[in-house]
Amino acid sequence: MAHLSLTSVGKTYAGGVDAVRDVNIEIADGEFIVLVGPSGCGKSTLLRMVAGLESVTHGDVRIGDRVVNRLEPADRDIAMVFQNYALYPHMNVRDNMAYGLKNRGETKSVIAERVAEASRMLELDPYLDRKPRALSGGQRQRVAMGRAIVRQPAAFLFDEPLSNLDAKLRVSMRGEIRRLQRRLGTTSLYVTHDQLEAMTLADRLVVLNGGRVEQIGAPLEVYHKPASVFVASFIGSPAMNLIDARVEAGRVLVGSHDIAPAATDAGPVTLGLRPEDLSLASTGLPVAVEHVEELGAQRIIHGEVAGQPIAIADSSASELGETVHVAATPGKIHLFARDTGRRIDLAAAATGLAHAV
Repeated sequence: MAHLSLTSVGKTYAGGVDAVRDVNIEIADGEFIVLVGPSGCGKSTLLRMVAGLESVTHGDVRIGDRVVNRLEPADRDIAMVFQNYALYPHMNVRDNMAYGLKNRGETKSVIAERVAEASRMLELDPYLDRKPRALSGGQRQRVAMGRAIVRQPAAFLFDEPLSNLDAKLRVSMRGEIRRLQRRLGTTSLYVTHDQLEAMTLADRLVVLNGGRVEQIGAPLEVYHKPASVFVASFIGSPAMNLIDARVEAGRVLVGSHDIAPAATDAGPVTLGLRPEDLSLASTGLPVAVEHVEELGAQRIIHGEVAGQPIAIADSSASELGETVHVAATPGKIHLFARDTGRRIDLAAAATGLAHAV
């Protein structure tokens, strides 16, 4: 096991295209870090630079105490689990798991012991003599994980390993991955575009956008205190409502409606309100109901306020075309600067956020 360190890491392709820009991340020994962001944000490129599958244009990648920028992938003491499993179709499960150890010249007894241990851990004993084509998607992914585990690497790298699985299997597999990582204590770097997957797996999230780091933090920290409009809109399902507002005379206003007190006059701002922090009330911000989603455990009311879309998680009955009034949970209001998109700290704001929206 080892810590990972990325210092001012960047990747520029021919033509001056910056895929990754000045990324700085410190990953502690045994920590599970998830890189999350939309397609094209640079997360897989960053992972591949750590693995040695992409060159580093500038900056340093360290695994343990070694700068590994110029080391071949095989010399970095890492194991990678891919989206497409990357199993050898002509080999059975046992041989797929043992292949890397054989290439390293490990003895037969060591190979047999490690394969047996990983097989028990992943409940693969009944399938050891099967070829990959005779396995389900979840079983193939467990074999790919077993192949990584037997190497006992300094770090695991996961490149969207669950994206080919159906929704139900993804839920069970992400729990399996987290339990294994905790049991093994191996430093792990995991890439996904699925923010729910990221929230449930990570010790810390690294949210990427346009090749840059938007925010690093524990999942609930990122959820409750998003550093930017981008993070607020990306993390959370349903997404945070983002509404044009302004701060005047120490008040947050949407149109002519008084939302809450604020410490300073910030002028035009973006108001962030999570759907679960809104509820129907007798007075407050008027919302015209346009659509209602019945999700079983949750009911989402979609409407419009001041010409802008809004979603409210509330179990109250409401009819299409009806105008309802909405209030915010005290202390659950987020403000972002309109020009930069960055969070405005409300810690110094006046109390009294129970004011109806």
